[in-house]
Amino acid sequence: MNIAFIGLGNMGEAIAQNLLKGGHVLTVFNRTKEKADALLQAGAQWAATPAEAVERAEVIFTMVSDDGALRDVTTGEFGFLPALLEGAIHVSCSTIAPDTSRQLAEAHQQRNTVYVACPVFGKPEAAQAAKLWLCTSGNEAGKAKIKPLLELIGQGVYDFGEDVGAANVVKLSGNFLLGCAIEAMAEAFTLAEKNNISRTAVWTFFTDTLFNSPVYKNYGKLVAEEVYQPVGATPALIRKDIRLLLDEAQKALVPMPFGQIVHQQLTATVAKGVKDIDWAGFAGEVSENAGVSKR
Repeated sequence: MNIAFIGLGNMGEAIAQNLLKGGHVLTVFNRTKEKADALLQAGAQWAATPAEAVERAEVIFTMVSDDGALRDVTTGEFGFLPALLEGAIHVSCSTIAPDTSRQLAEAHQQRNTVYVACPVFGKPEAAQAAKLWLCTSGNEAGKAKIKPLLELIGQGVYDFGEDVGAANVVKLSGNFLLGCAIEAMAEAFTLAEKNNISRTAVWTFFTDTLFNSPVYKNYGKLVAEEVYQPVGATPALIRKDIRLLLDEAQKALVPMPFGQIVHQQLTATVAKGVKDIDWAGFAGEVSENAGVSKR
């Protein structure tokens, strides 16, 4: 299959590599060409613009930072939408507002092309290992056609129906749950530390017993050790996601006080200029407020 991939950050590059390993023809675009070097050496083709990338593509994957970036590469001055082949499928893996997906799906429909939402869960190392969890929503025929491609990049695909914004709601909800888990662990481990109990001993106990799950094991290790490396996503990026979550909550009249707490912690971290750490580093706000911060 002829595939285009637009957006080659840590996640995008890893996903694109697995599509290329699947034997497909791949054309890539990224604002910084150097990020495509490994893919080009592996056989991918370079395009100078998003529109050029999709000229022969049956399926287009996008993995960009936010709603504005997605609109820019799709419908902007050099966007690819006018250049798409009839029937081409746009698979959007970005974390964006549900209404952005709905608006882009309508724009695609007007051009006889298809938009499918497919946000992903997993860190870059999961993307490299093709172990992502994928959420889909949108056009049924489009989802059926891309399923073999999704099986190359993830360990499971969960569909949420024809409302193309549904998968984005699930993605925002998932990031909210992750944020709450990080905040809860930060508070619990800091309480232990203030009582002269090892943070890592508490993490080991709980993840061996009551909270034996990937989220508590993986994010919990970062929080317990207060070493927020490697960087999966930055605090600024996930702060944007929680802001989108709260916007959806306001529209739906759903009070989300814990969402406000996570957003405030991320805001404080970003405001202090804490960079080059995983977003779980916002847990350092709890330690800092307790007078034991190592961040």
